[in-house]
Amino acid sequence: MPFQLHPNLASKTYIIDLPLCSVLLEDNHYYPWIFLVPRREKIGKIMDLNPQDQLQLMKELDWAQKILWNTFDPIQINVAAIGNKTPQLHVHVIARHSGDPAWPGTVWDHPTSAPYAPHEKERTVQQLLLDFTSYITNELK
Repeated sequence: MPFQLHPNLASKTYIIDLPLCSVLLEDNHYYPWIFLVPRREKIGKIMDLNPQDQLQLMKELDWAQKILWNTFDPIQINVAAIGNKTPQLHVHVIARHSGDPAWPGTVWDHPTSAPYAPHEKERTVQQLLLDFTSYITNELK
């Protein structure tokens, strides 16, 4: 069976496929928020990945954190693999600012949410695509 995103993730905005993970964008302009989703069937937790895929996930997570840090100038990066509502393994990577609506609490289930304006969303996706492409290109050198 080919890899399929869980319906809760399939509604997110696709950015790029890395060697292991698909990168998706949460449509909430208050938080630069992406997901790393390993393209492996029936994986719910990091420990379910084989050792090689676990190492690759950590490499891609490092890229994601650095990209959000350098692109959005946050004061904190939140990383979590929760899976309570979506059983498919996905890692949240969120750039946080002291003025965001949920600060200093967590963003999950926070009542303040608003989608990106279309031009803002397109600009964000294109910037992240460029940044991830640069990391992949440098990795292959």
